[in-house]
Amino acid sequence: MKLLSLLSLFLFSLIIGSADAADKLVISDAWVRATAPGQQVGAAYMTLKSNADITVTKVQSNVTGSVEIHEMAMNNGVMKMRMKDSLPLSAGKPFKLGPDGFHLMLFDLKKPLKPGDQVAFTLEFKDKNGKVETQKISAPIKASDD
Repeated sequence: MKLLSLLSLFLFSLIIGSADAADKLVISDAWVRATAPGQQVGAAYMTLKSNADITVTKVQSNVTGSVEIHEMAMNNGVMKMRMKDSLPLSAGKPFKLGPDGFHLMLFDLKKPLKPGDQVAFTLEFKDKNGKVETQKISAPIKASDD
């Protein structure tokens, strides 16, 4: 009986640990902008919300050679875009990646991004203790943000 109790406790801790990892980063409203023929760069948008302070350190996708986190900002009347090495998220505070601010740039597209198709993403993030985890999502390709 004692062995059964220990086994049950072990399995319960695995389930709780898995649920914690899956709930740490919630991704919603994800979408990818469709590309024009011959276009080699795309963009993706989503809202990220974490239940803990974490930092998104890497993003990968099945349709591109590389993904970069970018920030667009107006500076003295000129729109500037710059790459960010990471994206810190504060616990409980949604962070929107959208066409007019932070977003994901998709470089070296393997194929055109057509409305109705899906793009798979893997986001890598770490918590304040340095533990690295990943979250996978699939985002629809749309002609616009409508």
